[in-house]
Amino acid sequence: MTVHWRSFLATCLATGLWLCAPGPLPAQQSGGSKTATYVGSAACKDCHAKEYDSFSRYSKKAHSSESVKIMAKKLTSEELAGCFACHTTGYGRPGGFVSFEKTPELANAGCEVCHGPGAAHVDSGGDPALIRAKLAMSDCEACHNAERVRSFNFKPMLFAGAH
Repeated sequence: MTVHWRSFLATCLATGLWLCAPGPLPAQQSGGSKTATYVGSAACKDCHAKEYDSFSRYSKKAHSSESVKIMAKKLTSEELAGCFACHTTGYGRPGGFVSFEKTPELANAGCEVCHGPGAAHVDSGGDPALIRAKLAMSDCEACHNAERVRSFNFKPMLFAGAH
């Protein structure tokens, strides 16, 4: 049975599923009281050039805002919020995506969707303890879950051409 995307979004909104993000988000970064914030994928490219290039070229996530922009005029603000939860970086979280105008650097589902907010990692010069480096399928399931596979007809893949 195919589930229509509007009914799926209604379920997400009713259950609060749109507030989910991959893996736990610490309330505070290690070594201080700074709240975890997002910096955008461009902040990753100097140290992770190969991964950034591959992600930018081959991952649909790197261009996910284009799909949202196409659909936005047909959606209610609640439905749009459901889209932003998986198709942008950090939506609904401190320092995360707010709007295409205010936070264009977070408009796509970038590196930090999977690896967590990167401000402390970047500020530290790349301390690996301040970013989620090793990923598991459970980190992907907030967005790539069975319900979305049925609703949107995509495969839940751990690497999915990310890098």
